[in-house]
Amino acid sequence: MMRFHWFLPTTGDGHHVRPATTTVAAGAAAARSATLDYLAQVAGAAEASGFDAVLTPVGAGCPDPLVACSAVAARTERLRLLVAFRPGFTLPTLLAQQAQTFQEISGGRLLLNAVTGGDPQEQRAYGDFLDHDARYARTEEFLSVLRRTWTGEPFDHEGVHYRVSGGGLAAPLLDVPEIYFGGASPAAEQVAAAQADVYLMWGEPPAMIAERIARMRRLAAEAGRDLRFGIRLHVIARDTAEEAWAHARRLLDGMDPERIAAAQARFARMDSVGQSRMAGLHGGSADALEISPNLWAGVGLVREGAGTALVGSYAEVSERIREYARLGLSEFILSGWPHLEEAWRVGDFVLPLLAAPALAS
Repeated sequence: MMRFHWFLPTTGDGHHVRPATTTVAAGAAAARSATLDYLAQVAGAAEASGFDAVLTPVGAGCPDPLVACSAVAARTERLRLLVAFRPGFTLPTLLAQQAQTFQEISGGRLLLNAVTGGDPQEQRAYGDFLDHDARYARTEEFLSVLRRTWTGEPFDHEGVHYRVSGGGLAAPLLDVPEIYFGGASPAAEQVAAAQADVYLMWGEPPAMIAERIARMRRLAAEAGRDLRFGIRLHVIARDTAEEAWAHARRLLDGMDPERIAAAQARFARMDSVGQSRMAGLHGGSADALEISPNLWAGVGLVREGAGTALVGSYAEVSERIREYARLGLSEFILSGWPHLEEAWRVGDFVLPLLAAPALAS
């Protein structure tokens, strides 16, 4: 069964590709500020269009996602909130309590996306000086302590990064949030195999995704666990392929060389393997951006993280999503600019095609 999620643009929105977590390489100010009223409109459109949840980013350039999503939860009824957080920037025992509170006030609509962080400069600005692999080791310990805290059973823990004496919630958390987690390095994959419920990947070509799914299934099996798999993609879907590619070209025209250079310089300093894989899809060049049928790498010229979009007619985009689903993906986190109008568009024209039975070929 496929589940579809949307994205909350908490750094602002508009008709051009923008970074999700920083003001670096953002270009002009956002045409639409990320006010609570606007974010509630996007969330409401996602809810009405049939999306299961909305992902909210975390980073130095965007509002705190847990606070923002608490406010958005009060403006929605069914929609779940996939809240990104940085392990290590708070205590796992405190996050367990915050999650419990969120579940109580939202009716159990919290999901969690653990983001270890891939920009050493940003990490140090927060006061975190651990290297890449040490950050992932801390994430694994964080998630282990978080899960123990939710059981409501008193426990002690003494690890490399955390010490707890008599920890645990007063009562078990009944609506335990699912944990989404992504990362392409060997260190990240070990964390996912041990602790994640859903392993997330950015939108790479199907052959690359298939190889990663096969490897992660092996690692999870070795840990005695099962994983679900998800993918993060942007969508540019229109009545015809010609219209969709014309819109992609308009988005590309909005990325001046200075923006691209600033973004690529930031990406180059990161130690994120996933970001390096995204950059490798286009090499910093605006030439040959269709890297697989209907998969366009232009977004990654200026946007960190998920840097690819499915481009084509509604039928083509839905078929590409089915292709990914046949590989074993069941969770799809989608987005497009502007996020308000595109939530309606994808909900009106793409999701119904995916709800219908696939035609035999």
